[in-house]
Amino acid sequence: MKKKSTSSIQTYRKKIDEIDLKILNLLSQRGKAAKAIGKIKKEHGKRFHVPEREVTLLKRLETKNSGPFSAEAIGIIFREIISASLSLEAPIKIAYFGLPASYTHLAAIRKFGVSANLISQESIKNVFIETANSRVEYGMVPIENSTEGVVNQTLDLFMEYAVQICGEIQLPIHHNLLSHCNDLKKIKRVYSHIQAISQCRHWIEANLPHAKVIPVASTSRAAEMAQSEKTAGAISSDFAANLYHVPIQKQNIEDHPNNFTRFIVIGRNETQMTGCDKTSLMFSTLDEAGILFKILKPFAEQKINLTSIESRPLKKNAWEYVFFIDLDGHIQEERVRKSISKLQSLCNFIHILGSYPKEIGN
Repeated sequence: MKKKSTSSIQTYRKKIDEIDLKILNLLSQRGKAAKAIGKIKKEHGKRFHVPEREVTLLKRLETKNSGPFSAEAIGIIFREIISASLSLEAPIKIAYFGLPASYTHLAAIRKFGVSANLISQESIKNVFIETANSRVEYGMVPIENSTEGVVNQTLDLFMEYAVQICGEIQLPIHHNLLSHCNDLKKIKRVYSHIQAISQCRHWIEANLPHAKVIPVASTSRAAEMAQSEKTAGAISSDFAANLYHVPIQKQNIEDHPNNFTRFIVIGRNETQMTGCDKTSLMFSTLDEAGILFKILKPFAEQKINLTSIESRPLKKNAWEYVFFIDLDGHIQEERVRKSISKLQSLCNFIHILGSYPKEIGN
């Protein structure tokens, strides 16, 4: 029986080897086609990366997938194939917030693949600057966490820089305590980004009440700092633990297990309609009674779902606010255009931040 079982395994392994060679050959053919497309795009001055084309391709594959691989697994595999193919056309530069192994870095890898040229930035503002000044094609920044709410700095920067939202991605966030010290009582300092600290507040109070908690620029910066301090800890990702060689002492220390962060891709070009899109806009309203009701009414009349609404102080004028809204639909849709056009007489200004494909699965 054992001999028969071994023989069956060898038969299947031989079959897998043959399939792998076919896949390799097909990948070579795909790469050659991508290079040819890149040449044509260059000759005609067309954009190399077209987000809506990428999303449509992934959705089609998800629909055609008959298993046994999950839709998520197929998405990850083809994201890397697309990334590698695009690098044959023209490698795209993406600026992201934080040092390597930050959560924004992980989001950039998941969105653009490892073949993209991912460039670390010290601050969210630097990502906006690099993107607005055309030194990179895209930027990746966090905009919202499921437990801590919006990233105010990201919203504020839209008032300073002329960039478009071109895409989004949502990642589950699992924080870990990294430290060379395996006795929690001996840890004197804990470094992390202020958002990560907030997301682990109760765990820190219960397990490290004696430690000084120090906010730093990013979770990856925290891991880097803990690398050289024997009595320090960092709240960061498992990716950072491996990259900076700091052992994980405690896993999944976030206070809420369903902890997600939404990241957005910023760029300079508009994204075409895919049929499953989201539009973001910001506006400042007139100062009159019932104005917010009047602002929201046109969307209700067109049966448009508003997925988010936030307000931020307008720093130039005291007690005036800017509103940020996310809605389902694309600016090219008539119902969306009609709703927004009705806002013109009610606003001091209105600015479309972008229409872009919704993340697959949302």
